[in-house]
Amino acid sequence: MEDERSSSLLQLMVNEGLVPSPEEEESRKIVIEKLKKIVMAWAKRVAWQRRLPKQDIAASSATLLTYGSYGLGVHGSESDIDALCVGPYFATMVEDFFIVLYNMLKSRPEVTEIHRVKDAKVPLMRFEFDGISIDLPYVQLKLLAVPENLDIFDPLFVRDIDETSWKSMSGVFANRHICQLVPNLEKFQSLLRCVKFWAKRRGVYGTLNGFLGGIHLAILVAFVCQHEPNASLGALISNFFKTFAFWPWPRPVELQDGTLHPTVNPTETRLFIPIRLPFSPYEYCHSNITRSTFYKIRAEFLRGHNFTKDLLKSDFDWHNVMEPFPYTKKYTRFLKIFLSASKQDELGDWVGWIKSRFRCLLFKLEEVQGICDPNPAEYTDADTAKPHVVFYWGLQPGKTNAIDTESVKDVFWRNICTGYQGPLGEMELSVVQASQLPKCAQSDTINRKGMKARWKITDYNQQRIPIYSQHLPHYVVGYVSTNGDPEYPSAGV
Repeated sequence: MEDERSSSLLQLMVNEGLVPSPEEEESRKIVIEKLKKIVMAWAKRVAWQRRLPKQDIAASSATLLTYGSYGLGVHGSESDIDALCVGPYFATMVEDFFIVLYNMLKSRPEVTEIHRVKDAKVPLMRFEFDGISIDLPYVQLKLLAVPENLDIFDPLFVRDIDETSWKSMSGVFANRHICQLVPNLEKFQSLLRCVKFWAKRRGVYGTLNGFLGGIHLAILVAFVCQHEPNASLGALISNFFKTFAFWPWPRPVELQDGTLHPTVNPTETRLFIPIRLPFSPYEYCHSNITRSTFYKIRAEFLRGHNFTKDLLKSDFDWHNVMEPFPYTKKYTRFLKIFLSASKQDELGDWVGWIKSRFRCLLFKLEEVQGICDPNPAEYTDADTAKPHVVFYWGLQPGKTNAIDTESVKDVFWRNICTGYQGPLGEMELSVVQASQLPKCAQSDTINRKGMKARWKITDYNQQRIPIYSQHLPHYVVGYVSTNGDPEYPSAGV
């Protein structure tokens, strides 16, 4: 019976499109190989610009390291690829990565929707390559030739890297450590696919909205796999819910790696759900979890446990566990967050920037309302012509049923206007009843593919000033707009 439960869960994952086909797998491998060739050519071009000796130009190289869902082998047909560009000592982020490599990628026919996200904690480029979304951060190592099979655990390779590079590499470090620490990689991958699907269906996935991200779930899943190395998939997911439904938060979750970690007072973490990164005993996964989202995550762990504790009952059905969260049945009132821009190509920047500040809005709502459930799904209003996105956050009965949305908006608006470099869009906040939600929001399906956060899209109609290489005075590496930041050019060749 337990084997049958595991098989039916795997079949559910296949039916939901969470397991890519062999053709899709091959497409991703081809894209990665093409990107590796591009960054290799880029390294040699930059070496030539730097006027390095011919033998150094010939020896210079760069590579890509995959991480995230693809690096862990749990990507689906809709998943993007997280790939770290690892460059040599002479290739800088500001000039060579964000200008030279950007221009090389932009000139490729396979590349569309390319953007530079410079204001994030991990600066990166985001683009589509043959229809597959790519997130590409950069790390600069003190090497002339970066080996293709780079061993990131070799201290010789990663010595003296700066803080930004360390943050960029943290995803790769975490992936590699997790894969080494789990007793059965295939079981871990299957369980993580299931748990991510559950988290998305139940509305507790997404760090920008204050919920669990991919790295959080990967470590929680690996923790359960370490403690139940011989359990079936069905038993593992049951143990997952049982473990974290009754976990004594804020006690940290950490993987067993054979080393003795120093004891840390859990209250010192200032996190609701502290999860230690597997490669550093002193660091925790970045988290935006607030009081509201913590309550919901904990409630969903408990709900999952209540459904899976009777795994062997004859009427057990995985669809009940994975049922989409019933927002319109759970809440009678919603905070409507309406975001719009004058142009479609400005909307992604505007929405991405505001989502990166959602934690501030959550704090303010908790202050005036009590508890709020930020539904991660993004909707559109059929009656609105201008480019826009709408969010509907569930409001539980709190201190008052009347929310002064204008005062909430004023506080949030001051926060989001600080540091934003693009053209400001519009934001409207209002409280609506469940009956006023559009049909697309009343269906309680939260599988809509959300917009990726991105900042500062180039306006190519502006007058531009050429930027010349520091090492080849007559070689143009890019342009800067007349009102742009000369250190971070906003346009490319």
